[in-house]
Amino acid sequence: MAQSSSRKSTAAAPSKMIDQRIKELGDWRGEMLARVRKLIHAADPQVEETWKWRGVPVWEDHGIICTGETYKAVVKLTFAKGAALEDPASLFNSSLEGNVRRAIDIREGEKLNEKALTALIRGAVALNKTARAKK
Repeated sequence: MAQSSSRKSTAAAPSKMIDQRIKELGDWRGEMLARVRKLIHAADPQVEETWKWRGVPVWEDHGIICTGETYKAVVKLTFAKGAALEDPASLFNSSLEGNVRRAIDIREGEKLNEKALTALIRGAVALNKTARAKK
């Protein structure tokens, strides 16, 4: 029983760290990160939040879906297997030269296509599950 509650408290730690990051930003980037986070959870209720690489929020389900990095001028969502995803709305606008990852740079004041982002998230989860099943 103690092991289970210990596991639960460590699982909550990354979520708290993401909460803190959003609060620390205190500007449009924090608001956008919170909005994107909410969309990710709505698109994939099974998503797990992790915290990697010295302070990067990561959302996972059968592997990494995407990361949520914040820079001075952008909130960057990097999809681990973005090059393999259908992107009919052309949301990917960064890291286009790579063979694996693709990213979406969101700038202050830009409108977010929530429907298309939800489809990308669901596509990433499906791709992760398919890749896991093949192993």
